[in-house]
Amino acid sequence: MTFFTLIAALLAASGVRGIVRDARTHAPLSGVELRATGAAAAATTGPDGRFTLDVSLPAHLRVTRKGYTALDLDVTADTALTLDLTPAAQTLERVTVSALRAGNAAPISAQVVTKQAIQDRSFGQEPPLLLANTPSFTSYAEQGGYSGYSYIRLRGIDQTRINLTLDGIPLNDPEDEVFYFADLPGVMGDVQSVQIQRGVGTSTNGTASYGGSINFETTSLTGTPAGGHVELGGGAWNTRRGAVDYASGLLPNRLAFYARVNDQSTDSYREHAGDMSHTGFFSAGYFGDRDIVKVTAIAGHEHSQLAYYASAESTLVRDRRDNPLSPDERDNFGESLGSVDYTRLLTPRSSWSTMVYGVTATGYYDVIYGETDRYHLDFWWNGLASTYTYRGDHGRLDVGVNAENYHRDHYDYTFPDLTHRVYSNRGIKREASGFVKGSYDVGAVTLFGDVQARDAWWRYVPDRNAGIDAQSISWRFLNPKAGLTWHIAPAWSAYASYGVNGREPARNDILAGFDNLDTTNAAFVGPFDRVRPETAHDLEAGVHYGTAALALDADVYDMEFRNEIAAIGQLSYLGLPLRQNVPSSTRRGVEATVTWRPVARLTASVNGALSRNWIAAYTDDASGTTYHDVPPLLTPRVSTNQRVSYAAGAGVRVSLEGRYTGRSFLDNTGNSQFVLPAAYITDAQVAWDAPGDRVGATLFVNNLAGVNRYGSGYTDGSISYYYPLPPRNLYLQVRAAF
Repeated sequence: MTFFTLIAALLAASGVRGIVRDARTHAPLSGVELRATGAAAAATTGPDGRFTLDVSLPAHLRVTRKGYTALDLDVTADTALTLDLTPAAQTLERVTVSALRAGNAAPISAQVVTKQAIQDRSFGQEPPLLLANTPSFTSYAEQGGYSGYSYIRLRGIDQTRINLTLDGIPLNDPEDEVFYFADLPGVMGDVQSVQIQRGVGTSTNGTASYGGSINFETTSLTGTPAGGHVELGGGAWNTRRGAVDYASGLLPNRLAFYARVNDQSTDSYREHAGDMSHTGFFSAGYFGDRDIVKVTAIAGHEHSQLAYYASAESTLVRDRRDNPLSPDERDNFGESLGSVDYTRLLTPRSSWSTMVYGVTATGYYDVIYGETDRYHLDFWWNGLASTYTYRGDHGRLDVGVNAENYHRDHYDYTFPDLTHRVYSNRGIKREASGFVKGSYDVGAVTLFGDVQARDAWWRYVPDRNAGIDAQSISWRFLNPKAGLTWHIAPAWSAYASYGVNGREPARNDILAGFDNLDTTNAAFVGPFDRVRPETAHDLEAGVHYGTAALALDADVYDMEFRNEIAAIGQLSYLGLPLRQNVPSSTRRGVEATVTWRPVARLTASVNGALSRNWIAAYTDDASGTTYHDVPPLLTPRVSTNQRVSYAAGAGVRVSLEGRYTGRSFLDNTGNSQFVLPAAYITDAQVAWDAPGDRVGATLFVNNLAGVNRYGSGYTDGSISYYYPLPPRNLYLQVRAAF
């Protein structure tokens, strides 16, 4: 051995040292075994949780202890490590969620929003508004405030084609394929994390994703320490909110529970668009060494003055708070969902989970068309989801099935007679799906495959006096995805994937916007297969770089759509264009997120999206005009978000956040007369936490520059209508732990 070879060997054998702790309690763990892959080096922690391992670097370590989930990590430098092992019960608690989410090595364009990020920005906003600082994400609120009816677009694709789940429970209404967050106000206070997948993503429960999927994970029972919190807040437009939560932590008898209540009200920015709402959340479980039983229940209720019509631009010039609906047009809805989940650890590497769930809602909304009608919607559906999960040294496998049965009653009264129904019809939908997804490591490359099979059946049962027969329609889909991730270096990885998802039209598409069919409109609606299923072909590629100081995620995508369901049809009886199929359309773009932490006190992040989007050709039913290569509505070519947060000391943290959304069109004609103008909105927050983090307060200054812009809109072909963004406004929130 030469002198230089000896020096290199001595430097490479510098070793690893550190401490292993319980991730929940941070107590040192003894008896933890650490082994270096491909080497004989091994070590065991002592009573103080500390270890020293002599091994050549870089090295891949596997850390194991009975009752805890194994940890794998790459070590590149001689450094002192602090390793936190997660109790097996806490990992089993997340089996259903982890099976539906894209893992770290999955070749998917995705982002996880952590609980800390949610808490830093939250003062009771609806999820679409709270998540608006993520790439290619746009949102707006009808009432012009921060609670009430709000909506999402992802890569310009509307909310009815974004898959939504909560702990694996499908949230999209099987008929309308939308979920109204207003029915569960303040639910983000119960959320542990959110994963947003852009594109077709990975297979999940419920309707297949088309533009993306959003997976909500509720508060962990085993990962939340014992204690409670009180939050009180208030701000502009008589906005008030209060919330109380309490977590037991994991008790000696292996039980744990968490409960939270939230109550809020606001007059909202737009005139007579107030909202009063409240939500209760409860979760409890038993956590054995190999078995978990968990029960979750959420119930919400909201009572709002309606503001679903936008205002004409000429009206907003005079009165930005205008609401064309009457103060007497209101709604009153309640929704609840619950689940019972049983998880069994089969082997140290595999588990099986089965969940039964139910969702129910009832309520009405009053609409004035000369006379006042009260439209009722009552629905209930139940389902079963079961998942098998395997995690090996080089391979991972998830197999899942989901089946559900749905009924929804639609009926109407005309004031003042609220006892005799004008009509009553029912929609029945059943679906069953199954997926297999897995990955396997081949050297530095992880191969990924995913396939979902899904059957759906829908039946319309008319009013007994409608004079028409019941009709049914069914669909069958096979949705495959495949890709790979290349682990270039410990901090670098790259991925590429291709996937296909097909999905059925919504009830509103099938029934041409009508809530009830009879002999007067059945011929206009036509056969139920008039609007065909739509299919997305999605090619994604990206890179990831991550260190303690700098993180980068960037991707490019090419989404090719066949028979996309777009708003190109005749005007409905409500005056809005109906959705029909366009043969071919395309969305291509690049998205990137950079987070920089130059010092411990300062964090800066920026993300952006640049895209080109077009519909190849279609003929507008209302005018008979044929359009070629026109941009789809409400799809900005450019959007970006920036955030800087600085810990100033003495418990004070200051944050500044900006959101730019480029110009987009209000319809699918490319007519520059009907556009949603570009907007740049700046928000600021000043937070203070007392020593020990037991008491704190945050002042939110929204729309700091007082910009007069719009969140969304539409056109009838002659006039532009907009939903105004609120002007500068303040909200103060205080919190205390007990």
